[in-house]
Amino acid sequence: MHEVFEGQRARLTGLAYRMLGSRQDAEDLVQEAYLRWARAGEVEHPQAWLTKVVSNLCLNELASARVRRESYTGPWLPEPVFTDEDPVELRDTVSYALLTLMERLTPAERAVFVLKEAFGYSHHEIAGFLDLTDANTRQLHSRARRRLGDGPRFTPSPEEQRRLVERFLAAAVEGDIDGLTSLLAADVTAWSDGGGKARAALRPITGREKVLRYVLGLVRRLGGAEIVLTEFNGEPAMVTFGEGSPFTATVFEVGEEGLTGLRTVLNPEKLRLVALRLSHS
Repeated sequence: MHEVFEGQRARLTGLAYRMLGSRQDAEDLVQEAYLRWARAGEVEHPQAWLTKVVSNLCLNELASARVRRESYTGPWLPEPVFTDEDPVELRDTVSYALLTLMERLTPAERAVFVLKEAFGYSHHEIAGFLDLTDANTRQLHSRARRRLGDGPRFTPSPEEQRRLVERFLAAAVEGDIDGLTSLLAADVTAWSDGGGKARAALRPITGREKVLRYVLGLVRRLGGAEIVLTEFNGEPAMVTFGEGSPFTATVFEVGEEGLTGLRTVLNPEKLRLVALRLSHS
């Protein structure tokens, strides 16, 4: 039984992460599913059984997480994960922008959306996992799609995204204001998640001029910090280090007019797994 579960663990963690936006919580929840699996005895359809257990554990966690996030200090951002750590092929279903947008959804809408869009389950299968009717899941899926919108219309290649981010970082380090300005979209927005545990902007910063000032101020704060360019959630990102430990992780969103979003995590609790991974690199 242990081998069967371990064969499903990565997929279940990918499912839980998309539901919760937290890798640490996802791993804890999957471990709880393992304990239930160990007590269950013979299971006829292991993958379906485990998917149902994890989905419902996520629904319960999302209900309490929503209450916690209402009192969260400043913007709440998902915990970033390295792209190569995610087992699901559809990378766009784990993009940082989409995970942030999914906070708009009810727990049931989010569960149906993830099971349908990321894992390709039919409405009939999802109804069985969540103890709903087929009609319920279709309605929830349709409502989730409307709330999330159509998504970006322009998606540059990964190479183009990385080159733009490299140019942005070089201009930021050099204090090249004209260069930075040319790389920011007019409606660019920056979010900072400090969670009350690190200094961060308490509201989103919108507009090229305001974000430019924010970036220049951040560069001054970082001083001589080491910068590592990487990829989180299928998108270009950077990690900054001070005294050997990461203290910021920024995910960049790239659109047709340049950088359209900068999402920076400063909350040290959300950087623990990033630190662990990089310490082994």
